[in-house]
Amino acid sequence: MRYMAYLLALLGGIALSFQGAIYGELGKTIGQLETSFYNFFVGVILLGILWLFFGKGKLSQVAEVPKWSLLGGALGVVYLTTIVISIPFLGVGITMVAVIIGQLIMSMVIEHFGWLRSRKARINKEKVLAIISMLIALILIN
Repeated sequence: MRYMAYLLALLGGIALSFQGAIYGELGKTIGQLETSFYNFFVGVILLGILWLFFGKGKLSQVAEVPKWSLLGGALGVVYLTTIVISIPFLGVGITMVAVIIGQLIMSMVIEHFGWLRSRKARINKEKVLAIISMLIALILIN
């Protein structure tokens, strides 16, 4: 199952690169905020249909969850809008590498301190070296 999760994450990354390229171009025509709105509007419709037929959770309990756990939607808007704005200026590759570096840095900090109920994993020299290597790669591919 672990290898399937790796494959799924890899496919998700592939989809994000396609999405970024598509929305970077769409943003040039219809506008950047309009592109983000379009993304979430279509997403609500598609997820609503899937939810009606396959949903098994308890959406009615949303008021009972920790309030910080509701920030994901707002952060999704920040992420997508940043991508739509950045790709026309930087290109898909550089934008995605920068996004991945940002994700890795923040993920390491979150896990180091165990924030947001995540498992704790200390930052070590190998992780710092990996980030430095990625920053060097970002500079070199720029």
